[in-house]
Amino acid sequence: MIPLRDRNPSGTFPFVTVSIILLNVLVFLFELSLGRRQLDAFLFQFGVIPVKVFYSADIPGSTFVNTYFPFLSFMFLHGGFIHLIGNMWYLWIFGDNIEDKLGRFKFILFYLLCGIGSAVVHVYFNSQSGVPCVGASGAIAGVLGAYMVTFPRARVLVLIPLFIIWEMIELPAIIVLGFWFLIQFFSGAASISSAHGGGVAWWAHIGGFALGIILIKIFSKSRPL
Repeated sequence: MIPLRDRNPSGTFPFVTVSIILLNVLVFLFELSLGRRQLDAFLFQFGVIPVKVFYSADIPGSTFVNTYFPFLSFMFLHGGFIHLIGNMWYLWIFGDNIEDKLGRFKFILFYLLCGIGSAVVHVYFNSQSGVPCVGASGAIAGVLGAYMVTFPRARVLVLIPLFIIWEMIELPAIIVLGFWFLIQFFSGAASISSAHGGGVAWWAHIGGFALGIILIKIFSKSRPL
């Protein structure tokens, strides 16, 4: 089920959403300029590595900054074109309405908190992993969770692959995003048996989604900024 667009126009231009997309693209272009070894070093420095967090006291040269700054920087890094495009596509479709509801400043805070929280959940469930976690998907999952509870009846046009036939239909956001979350949850549950993690950061998605539902309720109680 691939979302193509929603039928839920926002009342303002999504300046923050567009800026986040551009920033992610610019960082990815910088990644492309690096050689293989430089890129690996870059991702290991600015991606979230669970084992590094859990055992930072035993790692020579480990400081508070180089251990915890990646909880912010990781959400602006991506591992490839498909990774980047998929994340930015979801943000483009669903981010404008949440930005419109919260206001620009609160949306920035909401987005960053969802991203940081998603990394915390990922680290907790993958404590022995030495693989850098990178990508905006945890923060964007927060946007999806917020969208689902704020606009549950908004119509979303989705593309559904049915063997050799690709069908386009409109479904309520609660079905589209609820289905997305179920995939993440069951995939995350299955990944617990993996001793060292790696691959898709399912628990970052789950944590970000849940945090988005919580934060949108808290942030919506005050006036947009």
